[in-house]
Amino acid sequence: MTFVQLIDCKTTRFDEMNRLMDTWVEQTKGRRTATHNIIGKDRSDTSHLIEIVEFGSYEEAMRNSNLPETGRIFRDMVALCDERPTFTDLDVVRDEQLYAANVRRLFELAAAEGDLPPLNDVYAESYHDHDPANEQDTIGLDALRRDIRMWRGGFDFAFTIEDQISQGDRVSTRWTWNGTHKGEFLGIAATGRKVSMTGSTIFRFQEDGKIVEGWWQYDRLGLMAQLGALDALER
Repeated sequence: MTFVQLIDCKTTRFDEMNRLMDTWVEQTKGRRTATHNIIGKDRSDTSHLIEIVEFGSYEEAMRNSNLPETGRIFRDMVALCDERPTFTDLDVVRDEQLYAANVRRLFELAAAEGDLPPLNDVYAESYHDHDPANEQDTIGLDALRRDIRMWRGGFDFAFTIEDQISQGDRVSTRWTWNGTHKGEFLGIAATGRKVSMTGSTIFRFQEDGKIVEGWWQYDRLGLMAQLGALDALER
């Protein structure tokens, strides 16, 4: 279970505090167990800081606390604070990566049976799609809908999400695609074959949580080989 520690302090010496944290990061390289660190400054009181430190577990947090460098940095940090900082230890009981959830939803929408559902609540109207298999980038929701309908017309398919990594306004997803070739696709008549491919996609989000740009990498050549499009070249 993920463990989070909140450190609440007041200081007018933020620059010195920042340099202190840089020193700790450098001195504990290769030995610290913290996985994520955020420092927030109160908009209504610039001397009020909250540091959020994430660990894989409480036990890892304790190992981090027991590092000699952590003890020294803590004493120096207390000296920089206007009053003694407070600590809150939290076991994380829910961690919802909202951008990643939106990406999972769009993969489900693309593969859903029946009419293509509205995409406006997932994609921005100005969505820009980069696909190396296309001669030109796909720009705008109407063009995106045409691309999705092409795939849906050619295959009954589903995505399996293998991995997701979120950072800032971007989500990277590694996926597996499995389908049945049921209709014409890029000039290839339906074969009824079961096909699959792997790929990854990076999506960029705008401030309202909608996807505004995407970059695709996938084994399209392998897919065409499974459809028999390369048979003539192999003979």
